[in-house]
Amino acid sequence: MKKKSTGLSQRYVTALRQHLKAGPRATLQPALGLGRRAVALGLETLDLARIHERAVATLELSSSKNGFIKRAGFFLNEAITPIVETHRAARQTKAAVSRLKETLGQRTEELAASNRQLQRGIVRRKVMEDAFEKSGKHHSKCLEESLQLQKRLRQLTHRLMTAQENERKHISHELQNEIAQTLLGVNVRLLTLKTSAQGKTGNLTKEIASAQRLVVESIRAINRFARELGAIGKCQMPVANLSPGRIAIG
Repeated sequence: MKKKSTGLSQRYVTALRQHLKAGPRATLQPALGLGRRAVALGLETLDLARIHERAVATLELSSSKNGFIKRAGFFLNEAITPIVETHRAARQTKAAVSRLKETLGQRTEELAASNRQLQRGIVRRKVMEDAFEKSGKHHSKCLEESLQLQKRLRQLTHRLMTAQENERKHISHELQNEIAQTLLGVNVRLLTLKTSAQGKTGNLTKEIASAQRLVVESIRAINRFARELGAIGKCQMPVANLSPGRIAIG
């Protein structure tokens, strides 16, 4: 990682020198490319700021009085944009997972309350059976009522189990959709960067391909989580075929 960071520092110095040399109307696209490279390397905003400080020192901009420091600041702001966007997407995903967990907790509480009601009904039935057995009166009528109560309890239990299973599948499906959109969005951006970088640098292409493999592994991990929740078949998330130059949903 240190070696890769050093390489990024050298590229940053070169890009900043060219940007300042081009004048106030110079494009900030190289800065954006450096920011995306920093994301691929797993660098944070502070790491990029340190690289910027070293570049300013290397170019001896601190003693300059022709507006280079201010323009270099604009260059840094553009470079950290991809890192900020990545953090924003992560926060949104975390918030979505939190909401889903809260919904699941509410459903669990409701099912627990229904289960307690069932248990009270069973206890009442048992008390009634014991009382009728001791008294020996109205035996046939009480037996029929008891059987009917058992039938209703079984039906209610079945409905509760079905509702719980459907809710679990629904939550699992929403969880997959939220995270899958984020992961596939990141992958599309990486593929775009990979396509634009072809023929320019082999190392950048390899780094993007490695990041794409991580996205695929993340999607597969989400599918395993879905299977553990019981979300099978239709809730399975498609895994992107990350062959160079295209994305095929499989």
